Amino acid sequence: MASSSLPLASETRQAAAPVDLVHLARHTFGNRELEHEVLRLFSCQSEIWMEKLKQAHDAAQRARAVHTIKGSARGIGAWQVADLAERLEADAQAMTDGLSGDLEDAISAANAFIRHLLNERA
Repeated sequence: MASSSLPLASETRQAAAPVDLVHLARHTFGNRELEHEVLRLFSCQSEIWMEKLKQAHDAAQRARAVHTIKGSARGIGAWQVADLAERLEADAQAMTDGLSGDLEDAISAANAFIRHLLNERA
């Protein structure tokens, strides 16, 4: 019997849009105004916490920043951001510039998607 190779959750998430709008709608009970507010908050806060991550002086500060980013990203369905933050959080002591750069790129992509979405719905 041939085994089918299903994609991993993280692979599926990375191929999807930067924000899972179905997940977001479920968490905001379909309330568009609440969706917009949550997206605006994520956009603002993700940039603040990314800057805190860049300026962190120790593993505890890095872990706190990526943990906050991870939770916020999961709240809106920004799975790629959440997955990258989780990887960084797992080893904040050995955090590499490459991974934090990937996280910054994913946040930028999510925020560009959010800006486009908010402009489209305005």
